[in-house]
Amino acid sequence: MRVSKPCVREFYEREIIECGWSKTQLERQIQTSYYERIIAHHGEQGLLPTNRERLPGEKFSPIDVLKSPMVLEFLDLPNVPNLHESALEQAIISNLQLFLLELGKGFSFVARQKHIRFEDDDFYMDLVFYHYILKCFLLIDLKLGKLTHQDVGQMDGYVRLFEDQFKVQGDNPTIGLILCSDKSEAVAKYSVLHESKQIFASKYLKFLPTEEELKLEIEKERRLIEANLADRKGLSSFDENIPSAAE
Repeated sequence: MRVSKPCVREFYEREIIECGWSKTQLERQIQTSYYERIIAHHGEQGLLPTNRERLPGEKFSPIDVLKSPMVLEFLDLPNVPNLHESALEQAIISNLQLFLLELGKGFSFVARQKHIRFEDDDFYMDLVFYHYILKCFLLIDLKLGKLTHQDVGQMDGYVRLFEDQFKVQGDNPTIGLILCSDKSEAVAKYSVLHESKQIFASKYLKFLPTEEELKLEIEKERRLIEANLADRKGLSSFDENIPSAAE
């Protein structure tokens, strides 16, 4: 294997055994910096199988299973401005096995264009998956172009409707993931995404990036996560310092 660091090589060896990767799948995971993307999101603790597969219910967080950016070069999407979201959806369905590989271990496909009716309105969710280890649904909304506040609001509604109609006893909270080609930092910071524990956005790359390009994307995502965590910590400290009515 073209992996020089012993710790990284050992990680891929464990993944081969646990996931049953083929030689081609292994080569792709190395090319798309699978190891580095896990480190960027979860730190070194995320490399441990027990931490990525079996999380205590009270400590469950969607960030433990989601990653950004997602590399979708296997979809072979044309680089045209008028590409429609339905074409992206069909490409994912046609390459479902590879898409599941990119999502990560534990996911199974549930539905495409899942229909939900609320009063007199009909809603359709692009893709629905279930994580059989963490016991939660994942709803994916596909977006071509820049993430908007409307996209976030729509996904928030989808998650609430889905939980009301399909979540069963024993399931962990449903995750909503907006998969977009341009993850707006402003929307990510000044919307429900900033504080939500169930709604997330991930950027997807249509082409296999160079090592340097992927490194920049990973670092950019790491900064967003760290800034978000710092803001939450600062808000928590602020609340603790507010005098109570009794004081």
